[in-house]
Amino acid sequence: MKYSLPILFVTVVALFSACAHQPETAHKPLETAEQPPSRPEEAVEVPLSLTQENALAAAVFEKRVMDAGGEVAFIFEDNRPFAQCHASTIEQAPDGTLIAAWFAGTEEKHPDVGIWMSRRVDGAWLPPYLAAKVDETAHWNPVLFADAEADVYLFFKVGPEISHWRTYWMRSDDHGETWTEPTELVPGDEGGRGPVKNKPIILSDGSWLAGASTEYQRWEAFADRSTDRGQTWQRSADFEIDRQQFRGRGAIQPTFWESTPGQIHGLLRTSAGRAWRVDSSDYGVTWTPVYDSGLPNNNSSLDALLLEDGRLLLLLNPVGMNWGPRTPLSLAVSHDNGDTWDVIAHLEDDPIDTRHEYSYPALIQTKNGVAASYTWRRERVRVWMIPKTALAALL
Repeated sequence: MKYSLPILFVTVVALFSACAHQPETAHKPLETAEQPPSRPEEAVEVPLSLTQENALAAAVFEKRVMDAGGEVAFIFEDNRPFAQCHASTIEQAPDGTLIAAWFAGTEEKHPDVGIWMSRRVDGAWLPPYLAAKVDETAHWNPVLFADAEADVYLFFKVGPEISHWRTYWMRSDDHGETWTEPTELVPGDEGGRGPVKNKPIILSDGSWLAGASTEYQRWEAFADRSTDRGQTWQRSADFEIDRQQFRGRGAIQPTFWESTPGQIHGLLRTSAGRAWRVDSSDYGVTWTPVYDSGLPNNNSSLDALLLEDGRLLLLLNPVGMNWGPRTPLSLAVSHDNGDTWDVIAHLEDDPIDTRHEYSYPALIQTKNGVAASYTWRRERVRVWMIPKTALAALL
């Protein structure tokens, strides 16, 4: 079914077509220090797989969540022990404890940036603490993950440059209270093994599948698979990209789901104004070439979650513009395995402003519903705990 272009995209193009050429006096988008200035891509004309006309405003959705017994809260307030924070991750330990982590310090890429963490205990988030600092270079993109054997893992990147960062991991067997010392995930690797931003998933055959990517001259994405609880990893080939059809630097930061046994699907952040998609029919060993998902993408991360009933949730910035604004931040649902999407509610919908960044969402299923964390203006980490009853009427 075709429909007219949503007002949001028209507004974005009108307000920001000139902004791409202005001096960078405001906060830089993620990873721009790693790239030369990029040519603005043409805006997506019609995002055929997404509708959002009936989405709830953020304030309305927040009231619905709170009335259902949920929570919308910051993990910490303005008295934080760091200037900036970004790229949060969230997980629920087997005992029900919520754990969150993020990188923080003076600013992204600064040598003092480390991995910070907090746990939600007795209904409140504990004060954040520095959980990992391997060396005096920048740390990046923590990823929390709970396995089927009741352990919790933390993956993160270390290095002054994204193109040569290294992946480390830690394990907790007491629901995130204490952790092992950080060790390299794939010794000697420089560039990006293991999860790069989004949570791994446990496949129906018991293996772990992580979305990975590298950022050298081009952006390349691939899948990393482990059949021995993360002790060793098997890297897929880079996802094939027809660079005549898909312009820009490429694709990174996959988010995966398994629709039926062995059938895996992924959505990727790109530099082309759209999210791209890949599929696998052999548990993530081999993959189709990437193709246009029809979802708008602002060259920022997105995260998907497969619900028990087969429906998909997705957190994204529904903005079809390369390096577009990272607002609004919206929750979408798909009833057809990701072919089409409906935005059901906004988590943030401030007026469009480059200073209003709501980005890098993490989305998980919990014992009582779903939980989401994300960057709030690079100043805080915000968490939504959404009960099943608050979602039921929207799905």
